[in-house]
Amino acid sequence: MNVRQRVLALAAGALAAAAAAAYPLDGYEATGIRRLEYARLVTTGEIWGSGVPPGARLSTADVRPRLTSSDVPLLLEPDAELGDTIRRALGADAQRYGVAVYDLSDPGQPVYAEHNGGFRNNIGSVGKLLVALAWFQAMADAWPDDVAARERLLRETMLSADEFVVRDHHKVIFYDPATKARSYRVIVPGDRGNLWEWLDWMLSASNNGAAAFVQEQTLLLKAFGRDYPPSNEQKADFYATRSRTELSELFLAAMTRPVERNGLDLEEIRQGSFFTRTGNSRMATTSSYGTPRQLIRYLYLLERGKLVDAWSSTAIKRLLYMTQRRIRYASHPVLNDYAVYFKSGSLYRCRPEEGFTCRQYEGNELNLLASTAIVEGPTPGRDYHYLVAVLSNVLKTNSAVAHQTLALRIHRLIEARHRQRATAEPAAGLDRRNSLETPVDDAPGIP
Repeated sequence: MNVRQRVLALAAGALAAAAAAAYPLDGYEATGIRRLEYARLVTTGEIWGSGVPPGARLSTADVRPRLTSSDVPLLLEPDAELGDTIRRALGADAQRYGVAVYDLSDPGQPVYAEHNGGFRNNIGSVGKLLVALAWFQAMADAWPDDVAARERLLRETMLSADEFVVRDHHKVIFYDPATKARSYRVIVPGDRGNLWEWLDWMLSASNNGAAAFVQEQTLLLKAFGRDYPPSNEQKADFYATRSRTELSELFLAAMTRPVERNGLDLEEIRQGSFFTRTGNSRMATTSSYGTPRQLIRYLYLLERGKLVDAWSSTAIKRLLYMTQRRIRYASHPVLNDYAVYFKSGSLYRCRPEEGFTCRQYEGNELNLLASTAIVEGPTPGRDYHYLVAVLSNVLKTNSAVAHQTLALRIHRLIEARHRQRATAEPAAGLDRRNSLETPVDDAPGIP
């Protein structure tokens, strides 16, 4: 690759990464997330940038848990036929995958299926879902009956990055609505944002520094309660007067107790460490992992409005809403018309091997990729609604492309299932809004 090609590749990569975003684009006034105003201006054409797929155009009011008034049960017995179809779709690499799908398109007849649902592995940045859970649980514990106080805390509390953000390569957008100045870079100590922005940087850009900073703030909120945020002097005294063991116990309690309190199995899902070396050097931490089954459980509780409470579930779902460029599982064009709430995480490692070139998502020693998604639409409140969790460790294969392909196959599976039901049960009171009115594929099933 010559110099010009390298420059173009870097520029394209920066633009693509800058376009990745979560939270509905009309949310700037309510949250103070300044990046949202930049993204909105791109969408309206006032600033040049990538277009927004139709499924990314929901308003904040449209993005909310879908099952808060429903009695849809927590996981049914796995459907053997659907699970076998998923397994066959994975082909020869099936044993290196764990997949769970919960089809809620017809809340009266939900179907859950899994292949290797207990497949436990490090889920990388998907663990940031648990950081969000811990933060919102800590806020609810401090202000159990005062949502307005929680909203003020998120909107009005401006915090400067400390050493916990060091270091991470994921860049984020900094935008000043007043001056229109924009930059795209890593977070460094001294950078300021309100708490909504720190959560947004953690989930939309998947910035590890922001995630570690939110983890630290969760620890501090649990320690100071309604006196949060502490002054710099109070924070320094907090660390100075506690042993490494005490800090470790406080951190692990802050990160793991919300998992159990919210009905998740700590043996199958845990974020036990910081997302930066700085955080992990301050106190002892432990392993992190997840399974498809527990990730589906997390998404289900979110849709029921039962992660902490209805307000917290709504806030987390909005933070996961993919509003611009979509990646990995969420990037397949078949999902363009659908609202997608998404988090992904990768971890790959290479060892020397003759004839093998190490590339991102293609490790020959370790090649983990985790994807979680809520897919709904294409009309708000209508048509399909399903939850997906995928974990894989297929060596020397581009796992990002593999997950993208799996997104198509699972979506076709959902389409086929509802076309078949619409044909077989027309007299049973089937809500035709839950079936595809215009088939996109004459041959039902997984291609």
